[in-house]
Amino acid sequence: MSDDDIMVTSVARTPFGRFGGSLKSIPMASLAALAMNEALVRSQIQVGDIDAAYIGCGMIGAATLTPARQAVLISALSENTPSLTVDRACCSGMTAIGLGWKDIRVGAAHAILCGGADNLSATPLLMPRDRDKLVGPMKIDDPLLLRASIIDRSIACYTSEEALRHGIDRQAQDDWALASHQKYFSSERTGFFTFERFAVKLPQAKGPVQVFATDESPRADTSSEKLRRLEVVYGSESITPGNSPGLNDGSAFIVLARRDWARERNLPMLARLVDYVQVADGPTSGSFTPAIGIERLLQRNYLLPHNLDAIEINEAFAATPLVSTLHLTDGDKTHAKKLRERTNCNGGAVAIGHPLGASGARLVMTLVNSLRQRGGGLGVAAICGGFGQGDAVLLEVDDAI
Repeated sequence: MSDDDIMVTSVARTPFGRFGGSLKSIPMASLAALAMNEALVRSQIQVGDIDAAYIGCGMIGAATLTPARQAVLISALSENTPSLTVDRACCSGMTAIGLGWKDIRVGAAHAILCGGADNLSATPLLMPRDRDKLVGPMKIDDPLLLRASIIDRSIACYTSEEALRHGIDRQAQDDWALASHQKYFSSERTGFFTFERFAVKLPQAKGPVQVFATDESPRADTSSEKLRRLEVVYGSESITPGNSPGLNDGSAFIVLARRDWARERNLPMLARLVDYVQVADGPTSGSFTPAIGIERLLQRNYLLPHNLDAIEINEAFAATPLVSTLHLTDGDKTHAKKLRERTNCNGGAVAIGHPLGASGARLVMTLVNSLRQRGGGLGVAAICGGFGQGDAVLLEVDDAI
């Protein structure tokens, strides 16, 4: 324990909404402000003490000019609060946390509000500004297809190829997806997610305000039979709508502060953010870039995989934690199986959902939650994003906190 430790003083996320679901009408900046405000209240921090707000947004800046700045102006933060919109695709929310961690570590800040948000339901279609012909059909592009000219096939296609190359077939992916839903509902019944999630009030054009309190994507009726009947998508060999997450809406934020500074103000201290890395590999490496990030953290903190008490790996697809855990154990299936027993123990994005900019922050708070529920320990959260990028954080919860 050291005075210059960087502590998580609060966590807060909205329930994650389905595509076209309960949150579809809330702009990204307003959605971000909801969780920002809740994180501030939970941290018990004075609003003027926040040095900056770093906000991840995974989908083309929400088609909004400086969405982070707009979120600050909508939120309870002072208009004098500097802000930054972070775009590292699915990594964005975790990258925002990493930037906050770095600022505090080098003495450039005492407290940072960081996380991310996305409203994928509101993502606009793209029309070309220039046309060959002024009259005739116009091609409209949908950015939610998550394509890029640098890659000749879909993310689902090359993720499937990587999974099969590692010996992880469609059945294994479906089994992980089913377990994701089952573990989610098991934890939901115990109230696990109340630590991180808060209810959102949704005003109606007519009638009383509705309260949106639970995640919309998890399906209690998911079964092996239903998953087996689903068709593969985007030319892949094993990826289906059942073993991948949906396109979701939501926001998630945490407050980071230096330990001695937080202690002087009697702020809660939930966990210590020990280390953070961002990594990159080949453009089709997404299924194992979380493992690359985790390996980097383990190496520079003199740890081994078996030292980890809890692991969160974003389920960009069910294949992602399966490939990453195999990668972490150098292909040893027995050891990988043991590692998976500590991975996403409360369900993952296949069940909970994946609002791109928010997911990295959601993983961090779920990891904090998991470690606190078990009475302390050491854990990692990792995520892939954007054609071979990855982020990972190392967290510790102990009695001294």
